[in-house]
Amino acid sequence: MKRPFFLLLLCLAATLIAGCGDAWNNPYPVAEKGKNILYTAFTDRPKHLDPVQSYSEDGITFIAQIYEPPLQYHYLKRPYALIPATAETLPAPRYLDAQGQLLPANTAAEKIAFTDYVIAIKPGIRYQPHPAFALTAARLYQYHDLTAEQLSSIASLADFSATGTRELVADDYVYGIKRLAHPHLHSPILGLMSSYINGLGDFASHLQKSALARRREAWLDLREYPLDGVKVIDRYHYRIRIKGKYPQFLYWLAMPFFSPMPWEADKFYSQPGLVKKNITLDWYPVGTGPYMLTENNPNARMVLQRNPNFRDERYPCEGEAEDKNNGLLKDCGQRLPLIDQVVFTREKEQIPYWNKFLQGYYDASGISSDAFDQAVQVVGGGEAALTDAMQTQGITLSTTVATSTFYMGFNWLDSLTGGSNPATAERARLLRQAISIAINQEEFISIFQNGRGVAAQGPIPPGIFGYREERAGINPYMYDWVDGQARRKPIIEAKRLLAEAGWPSGRDVITGEPLVIHLDTTATGVGSKARMDWLQKQLGQIDVQLVVRNTDYNRFQEKVRKGAAQIFYFGWNADYPDPENFLFLLSSQQSSVLHDGSNAANYSNALYDSLFTQVQTMENSPQRQALIDQMVAQLRHDAPWIWGFHPKDYSLQHAWLMNRKPGKVGNNTLKYQRIDASLREAKRAEWNRPIRWPLLFLALGSMAVFGLIFRAYRRRERRAMS
Repeated sequence: MKRPFFLLLLCLAATLIAGCGDAWNNPYPVAEKGKNILYTAFTDRPKHLDPVQSYSEDGITFIAQIYEPPLQYHYLKRPYALIPATAETLPAPRYLDAQGQLLPANTAAEKIAFTDYVIAIKPGIRYQPHPAFALTAARLYQYHDLTAEQLSSIASLADFSATGTRELVADDYVYGIKRLAHPHLHSPILGLMSSYINGLGDFASHLQKSALARRREAWLDLREYPLDGVKVIDRYHYRIRIKGKYPQFLYWLAMPFFSPMPWEADKFYSQPGLVKKNITLDWYPVGTGPYMLTENNPNARMVLQRNPNFRDERYPCEGEAEDKNNGLLKDCGQRLPLIDQVVFTREKEQIPYWNKFLQGYYDASGISSDAFDQAVQVVGGGEAALTDAMQTQGITLSTTVATSTFYMGFNWLDSLTGGSNPATAERARLLRQAISIAINQEEFISIFQNGRGVAAQGPIPPGIFGYREERAGINPYMYDWVDGQARRKPIIEAKRLLAEAGWPSGRDVITGEPLVIHLDTTATGVGSKARMDWLQKQLGQIDVQLVVRNTDYNRFQEKVRKGAAQIFYFGWNADYPDPENFLFLLSSQQSSVLHDGSNAANYSNALYDSLFTQVQTMENSPQRQALIDQMVAQLRHDAPWIWGFHPKDYSLQHAWLMNRKPGKVGNNTLKYQRIDASLREAKRAEWNRPIRWPLLFLALGSMAVFGLIFRAYRRRERRAMS
């Protein structure tokens, strides 16, 4: 019995050790090993997956892979260039007078009453498989009128046994645009688009009345309601009519807001029984894009799967000059998408996210402040480079200045900081400029952004037409040009401006009262406190007291809408790569208080508004640049914002992830990326090799213990027998 016992223990030890062939810390199912899957993470659960509702990055990340507007951006070209997606070509504008008569292409903008865009879509495009399209043998929709009995066995979309598809047609795009006006969806762009799309405002009012006349749960069939500004021409053509001339409208046709929506999906998801089970369009999208959402657990994991019905789209064969050297043209002509599946895992904390990336369990990663020194070092000329440890792992770094602007806004309607009162306007202007000088953006970027940013000289970020570089681009009220670079004006200049404004040494020259400024913010946590302390220190240099008023997000938004905030932090990511998308943030017609618009500062200047009206209707040209220069000069003089910074995006990726080119404009980028799954498996095994010798000692120790126990047992057994 002794020999077999020890043989058993040896076999056990061998089994334990042999079982270490695969990394024990692998968080993914064994079935996914070696598969053509991209692994990434998300931090915030998507607020909306309905294309007419979603306007935040957390949702766009997903729906941009699922839905297809008619246009998209070239993946590699910079500056960003629009190209067709489902459209045959980029639609050319047709200008009309008030009577609908065609006008020449060179007609002055003020004489153009309407602009028509006729969009031709490619035939043969089909939707992803979906129960909304499933038909019975009698060619009736199988799931459009679900009974209580049928609903009893349904818990998720996957519980429907049958799916179907159909061809994308022009009417789907028209139906999708009509949904912008649906009274229950509250699309964030309805107000803006009503000022452009002919008849959309009246259409929204009509829908509102129709919705009030029926039960809330009743389906509102938008096919029954004509919209003058959007009409179907034939199966593959539709027309959008906008008011006046607005060249930037083409950019909107590359956004998910203008994605198609089949009426079948709208009807299917409107069933009250499905709504009660949270089976809605906002939870289960349906589109023609390269991917479809097959798993939606926003607290843990979301999965995009290749759409088997995706159209024939190919990887681009041209880009920027350096793209070929960077290996970004190797997949020229390959059919998209190049990855079968994308798995998103929710990570609420940065440290686990970072550690999993280093272990090879995430294919790409940003760089948090905590991990910055581990990943990046500053070399000659202030350029960022990877540390030796990162390079040894084959990790590469991509950087780009984002088409984004972060700023602190002054409320123009405020009695202290604003410029709406002529009697105090000049005094407030000097105050705003003094504060703007005192808050050192370069220092902020260095301390809180790890150097990842460029101090803003105005509202327009680099990479957007209208942005000026070098000496021509500096803000002369904030900077001097010294030795070939911009240098922030000294604190003594800020103190001089403050004294000129009537607050020498931070006290009112008449009353002697201290100067107190209130900052409204949603910032909480240790890191946020450090930033607020830094801000207070900055203003303390000019003897200004800063009072920070923390509040929740909803209350903060309400204060901004009502003009109750004095100073506030805001930021803006480009919706489309045109200066108008930043300049409109300071148009008086966009005043948050007066027009419920995006001008949170409520800035108002007649000259600026006049120039903005002209810029809106112009294509890029030297003449447009000259007008933009005037607008930016006016903004610098008036200082409605503390010009903050344009962030730099840093992205790390492993050697097995290819075709990754960073950029904030255009979000449908997953279809271009490629994975070398075999290299990834090899590197994961190398980096996560378990330490086996403790198991051997454990096994040997166990054998010794059991041996002693067995011998004691045998001795006791022999004594009992004797």
